[in-house]
Amino acid sequence: MLVISIQSQVVHGHVGNSVAAYAMQAEGVNVAAVPTTLLSNHPRYPTLRGRVLETELVADLLRGVEERDLVDEAAVLVTGYLGSPGNAAVIADFVERALKRNSKLVYFCDPVIGDDGRVYVADGILDVVRHRLLPAAHLTTPNRFELELLSGTRIADAQGLRVACTALAGIDVVATGCTLTDTPEGQMETILCADGQLSRFATPRLPIRPYGTGDLLTGLIAAHLAKGKAMEAAVRLAVETVFAVLVRTQEAGSAEMRLVPLPGHSA
Repeated sequence: MLVISIQSQVVHGHVGNSVAAYAMQAEGVNVAAVPTTLLSNHPRYPTLRGRVLETELVADLLRGVEERDLVDEAAVLVTGYLGSPGNAAVIADFVERALKRNSKLVYFCDPVIGDDGRVYVADGILDVVRHRLLPAAHLTTPNRFELELLSGTRIADAQGLRVACTALAGIDVVATGCTLTDTPEGQMETILCADGQLSRFATPRLPIRPYGTGDLLTGLIAAHLAKGKAMEAAVRLAVETVFAVLVRTQEAGSAEMRLVPLPGHSA
């Protein structure tokens, strides 16, 4: 079992591949982790060191993935934070080649674009996600803001969510961070929309927002899919683990997720 995961990497904290790779490995899945950035920490800290990796380097690493025949071996391909329009373009090229080479490969696009009503990626990345990556994807995990942006649909209730997901034609959608009109008070939902049907997973809303919870969810879903779990079961298991991590993080009073050991796994 192998997942190819193309995301950011940080020295401190748990975002991008710095959380997803560990989560997948803890689930017993091998990971080929390709970085798009090498940063000291999440950009929302007061200081930031490191940089988005050069497009030529990312392209070279992806060629290495192909030369080692990892595309043939992989069950799932994940893309997350892309870093730059140039990186987005070469990653889209790689996705196209990989899907042609391995017809059984599941492509999982985490459209890391923005949150809280604002886009925080460089100009040009949204276009690549919208016009090249999402049309190739089997599964995507937008937060509510990203889903509204990509679908052009305002989401208030379950019907609005269905309409938004339908606009991303042919893709299973896992919408994260949802509070709809019928969401129980004090709850937050992760909602799978597959073939027009909604599977809703509610957890208590906690008064913390550590970085990287979406990346952790993505990694866990990818791992469960690689191990042969059905989509609904993969999402349910991932939501349960993320919530357990958040409970532990709140109890510890930590700004970063208390990830190790992954709940349900020994250290």
